[in-house]
Amino acid sequence: MLSAQDLALLRKTLGRDPTDVELACFENLWSEHCSYRSTKPLLRTLPTDGSEVLLGPGDDAAIVRFSDTCALAIGMESHNHPSYVDPYDGAATGVGGIVRDILSMGARPVALMDPLYFGPLDSEKNRYLVEHIVAGIGDYGNCIGVPVVRGELVFDPSYSGNPLVNVVCVGTVDPGRYITARVKRPGSRLVLIGSSTGRDGLGGASFASRDLSEDSEAADRPSVQVGDPYTEKLLIDAILAMAETGKVLSCRDLGAAGLAGASSEMASTFGAVLHADRVHLRETGMVPREIMLAESQERMLVEVAPEDVALMGAIAEKYDLRWSDIGEVIADARYIVKFHGETVADLPIDLLVGGAPLCAWEKSPYSAETPFSRPETAIKDLALAVLAHPDVAQKDWVYEQYDKDVQLQSVSLLHDAAVLRLEDKALVLSCGCNPRHIHLKPFEGTANAVIENASNLACLGADPLCIVDCLNFASPEHPEIAWQIEQSVLGLGDAARKMAIPIVGGNVSLYNESDEFETQIKPTPSLGMAGSGEVRVWTAPQDGEILALIGQTLPDFGGSVLDAVTGCGGLAPAMADPAVVTVVRDLVRANRVTTVTDLSRGGLLAALAKIAPRADVTLAGDPLEELFAETYGRFLVAARDESALAGTEHRIIGTVGGDALTLRLRDGTVAITPGELETALTATTRTMRY
Repeated sequence: MLSAQDLALLRKTLGRDPTDVELACFENLWSEHCSYRSTKPLLRTLPTDGSEVLLGPGDDAAIVRFSDTCALAIGMESHNHPSYVDPYDGAATGVGGIVRDILSMGARPVALMDPLYFGPLDSEKNRYLVEHIVAGIGDYGNCIGVPVVRGELVFDPSYSGNPLVNVVCVGTVDPGRYITARVKRPGSRLVLIGSSTGRDGLGGASFASRDLSEDSEAADRPSVQVGDPYTEKLLIDAILAMAETGKVLSCRDLGAAGLAGASSEMASTFGAVLHADRVHLRETGMVPREIMLAESQERMLVEVAPEDVALMGAIAEKYDLRWSDIGEVIADARYIVKFHGETVADLPIDLLVGGAPLCAWEKSPYSAETPFSRPETAIKDLALAVLAHPDVAQKDWVYEQYDKDVQLQSVSLLHDAAVLRLEDKALVLSCGCNPRHIHLKPFEGTANAVIENASNLACLGADPLCIVDCLNFASPEHPEIAWQIEQSVLGLGDAARKMAIPIVGGNVSLYNESDEFETQIKPTPSLGMAGSGEVRVWTAPQDGEILALIGQTLPDFGGSVLDAVTGCGGLAPAMADPAVVTVVRDLVRANRVTTVTDLSRGGLLAALAKIAPRADVTLAGDPLEELFAETYGRFLVAARDESALAGTEHRIIGTVGGDALTLRLRDGTVAITPGELETALTATTRTMRY
């Protein structure tokens, strides 16, 4: 709902009371979800320019040059609140929405990533959410033929009652032929293409801008859209065919705030007149407010010259899609909606789009780190507990639900990053962040998320091209959350500048908290990163190869998986030196190492389990620090001999091979057999399947 101050401002500016259609438009377009009222000044501090950035933030998606003949369209969105209320449809329509954002640029969607954040799996409700959210993503992506090639799964009590569903989509387009979402000239027509408009999703944008309460599932279910992936597949083919004609002047996806949001944002460079009674409908008796604000899925709005309307209609009909010529672009900077000849909305378009007053919240720094308390449990038991934690354990039970090979461009999707072949080059993709670290140190933790994703790309020898983000936080009305948001955004910008990686787009999702569970999510500035390099396939190290550690290990236990399973506390990692990422990338490119992985969740132990589950390893330092610390900027590499690492600071820790993962520690030897590893790493799979 609009605040009393907002209503007073509107009455003063308009010189009258807004109509019900106008009120609904403002309620949605001035919502936090659409207007970024709490974060816009902060977002302007982020580095967005780069030599390969053709189109930065502000459109449905960014455009980044990949080669002379190929550009990437890339975007990231959240569908958090809908996915709690209706997990299957909420997650599925989140995929559909981000795919249409890419499509609106005239780009063919080629890959999806899905960073997901849930409450603990010992809760039946959380298991239900995981199961149905994953199914919604998998089913929709599989049906439209866009592979989910990468993801992240994080489990923490703070997400009980408010899971996070973030989705990245990447598409390809000719660098000289992409479409934008701003209308080009007065007199052109606005044509709506795709599914019929119903009452589903009403008030979705404003719904996404408030916290969840105990009765959300019943009361807010009408705010959740219902998707139809088969129609989306037809829409993809139709819009790409329209784009191929060269006659689409601009295009926009109908997402948050429905037709009102898409048409007003699209026409904000000039103005527009919309005829709500011309919209093709699924239900009878719909009133203008419902028609304009419904968030029915699989709909696109295109701007074309009057003489090209029939051509677009013919293409739509070829793909068995409905279409309507619903309005025109005007030179007057107004947003006008008519219904059977009656004007039901007449607004200054710059007031509706971009006119929301900014919010300045009080900020209060906090300190959440606690002193380290050394666990008394035996090292082997700690090791098995860390490996069994769902953040570390195998995720096959998720990945096997996704058709990863559709479009036949996937090369390697496991381990550190996904590799797709585009024009004999590698498109390398990574995503995610570590909310527990960011909660303890918002600036450093978010900076390390940039370094971590770049490290994943470095393991495949790839250079980062760009970052997209989804900034998920609790309510900024809490002073400590407002400070958290500020520090995270500043940390994001600092690391991106140091690594010269432009941040080209993203999304802000606030008010992620639950009255029912009395929880606020941990700060979750989830990132998506795209890079390019030579096509490389991840290979396992061979027996006899040496294992070496690159980067300095510190006693960073706060927010670690060890902390999650023992409550040991401790300091969270400081910001890593990004220079080590370049060092490792160069090693990979020179083929001086056979296998490499960066150290992240679960520390060195998890990295060993991933690339060298049978090895003989000697560690001279504190066993807890050596095995479980989660210091960033560290890599485990395998090489044929030590000469391959000449000139690189490193520490030889062992050799590949043997019957078990043998850890020779200063206090004794621990052997973890393949069977014990398998039991620990499949613990989450057993939880979800049985």
